[in-house]
Amino acid sequence: MSLKEFTLGVLENYVTTAAVAPSSRYLAQAMVAPLPLARTRVAVELGAGTGVMTQALLAQLPRDATLFAFEIQPRFQKFLRQKFGDPRLVLIDASAATVGEELRRRGVEQVDAAISSLGITYMSFKKRHAIMDGLTSLFTEQTVFTQFHYVHGLLPWYQIEDGRLRRFDAVDLLKLYFRAIERRFVWLNVPPAFVFACRR
Repeated sequence: MSLKEFTLGVLENYVTTAAVAPSSRYLAQAMVAPLPLARTRVAVELGAGTGVMTQALLAQLPRDATLFAFEIQPRFQKFLRQKFGDPRLVLIDASAATVGEELRRRGVEQVDAAISSLGITYMSFKKRHAIMDGLTSLFTEQTVFTQFHYVHGLLPWYQIEDGRLRRFDAVDLLKLYFRAIERRFVWLNVPPAFVFACRR
């Protein structure tokens, strides 16, 4: 069922989905493993999709934790509401670029763990920084953030921004916000992907 929903979501808007297949359980495990979930009270997921990462997070989060999951595709939102009846999950229908504003509006002052499945390669420079600025403004020194990037996404990527041709590099972006970045490669995913575990 999730594969069907995922395929329909991709066909409706590939740029938003930025993927050709749902994440594998191996990628989900690699994304969740570095997070301090046992002591997490507030977790954030950007780009919940059909809930592969969501399920992995909910399996390890404490009973009194809250998972704020951002997803803007209506088809995926409907599927997630049907799939999960967990009261810890708060689904937010808003752009990840408003993450800081949306969380503060809900009384969040600190994020302990965050995960992103967003296709940051396809975003504008302005949107990337809006997401990272808003999210990291709620981080502490103990917060851990993970982001995956498909292996082909690490090839040189150029885009026109404000009339200029600019090069985008995911690692360079992360280095602007984090002091410690660990990288792990996951073969068992379509396509294979790098997972970045980041700490301030």
